[in-house]
Amino acid sequence: MKITFCGAAGTTTGSQHLIEANGSRILLDCGLYQGRRDETYDRNRHFLFEPSTVDAVVLSHAHIDHSGNLPNLTKNGFTGNIYSTFATRDLCQIMLTDSARIQTQDTKWLNRRREKKGQPPVEPIYSEKDAEECVRYFVNIGYDRAIPIADGITLTFIDAGHILGSAQVILDIEENGEKKRLLFSGDVGRKGNDLLRDPAAAENVDYLIMESTYGNREHELPTQANHLLRDILVKALEKKGKIIIPAFAVERTQQLIYVLHELTESGALPDVPIYVDSPLAVNATEIFRIHPECFNEEVYDFLFEKRNPFGFESLNMVRKVTESKRLNELHEPAIIISASGMCEAGRILHHLRNNIEDSRNTILFVGYCAENTLGWKIRNEWKEVPILGDTFEVRADVQILDSFSGHADRSELLEYFDAMGGSKERVFLVHGEPSQSEALQEELQNRHNGKIEVAQWKSSVEI
Repeated sequence: MKITFCGAAGTTTGSQHLIEANGSRILLDCGLYQGRRDETYDRNRHFLFEPSTVDAVVLSHAHIDHSGNLPNLTKNGFTGNIYSTFATRDLCQIMLTDSARIQTQDTKWLNRRREKKGQPPVEPIYSEKDAEECVRYFVNIGYDRAIPIADGITLTFIDAGHILGSAQVILDIEENGEKKRLLFSGDVGRKGNDLLRDPAAAENVDYLIMESTYGNREHELPTQANHLLRDILVKALEKKGKIIIPAFAVERTQQLIYVLHELTESGALPDVPIYVDSPLAVNATEIFRIHPECFNEEVYDFLFEKRNPFGFESLNMVRKVTESKRLNELHEPAIIISASGMCEAGRILHHLRNNIEDSRNTILFVGYCAENTLGWKIRNEWKEVPILGDTFEVRADVQILDSFSGHADRSELLEYFDAMGGSKERVFLVHGEPSQSEALQEELQNRHNGKIEVAQWKSSVEI
């Protein structure tokens, strides 16, 4: 068996890991890399392998840094199956099209600036048509259902508890008369999520490819810290300004809606209009309603015994651009949830552009931001930030509430690792900045006899 780390090695985005066994090539995830513009464009456009030589893709979940380059893969010659859970497929159908649309819009804007500088135009990595055609390659599998996907290779998905439909990937591989089990963690969720079940514990694991996003960081708050959200919102609303919440369209937004529903219903939150300004988030919320198999027991019972957990009177779903623009004309307090969570694209950029210099306003971060993204700069107290080509002073109050993080922290990752059965003789740490991965490596070496390695981009290992 050979593993080549084609993305999310030494960084947190662009997940791609190529497995070669029994003459077959299986790609785990096919995500978009997010970082500096020129580097991002080059890394995403060019694969480290020939797409037509890949036999199958196994997708852990729908987040764009794990799924977002699939249309480019199929566009350039891949013709195999893309295996995912049912919910992941449904989310990808809207998320990949949305990604293509954003690329087209961003490219048009960028090319206007390039033309002024006498530079040649660039093209989107893929189109909406490419995204639609890509979804035709999906094959859906439920959790805990083993299925052969190549000669001597059987796939099983188990719950990762990260987002709707997220999965850990188990590959049982029989090669040269020997059976081994490879586990790819995908992104590991946190226990006690408002919506989802806890991550499942795998058994009999020989080789592990494990995420390390928060390998050296503890979340300051437990998952259930809704009273702190209430306190931040109430204080912010006293200033009569807007509360801008950058949130990933999938999972964070729905989790926020669910909690805001509870706070509103209980009277803990003042009567204030709440806007979800993201067509993708609106569509994703509809998908959440049709996948009760992913919910924890509380939300499952709420859905079937009471009412819609993702809809209430003060909630407004914004789809049209004209409706989004009207939010800039609001003078009364309001809560605006908009994508993307890292503030790299989408309508959130316009809300930040129009509100970041007003000290009455509050920007509330509820999720992870990769290094060098706009969200990361605002979170790290930059005095001025670039937004859509112009520079703005950060005068709005910036708040961070990481109880909504979908990633397990250091202690939770260690608990996840310890709960896993098997020898775990080779462990490869991916999906983390070097400092995070190296710190987790050190801790795992202190508690485990297997070989712990930090994966390197473009490197290959033979097992």
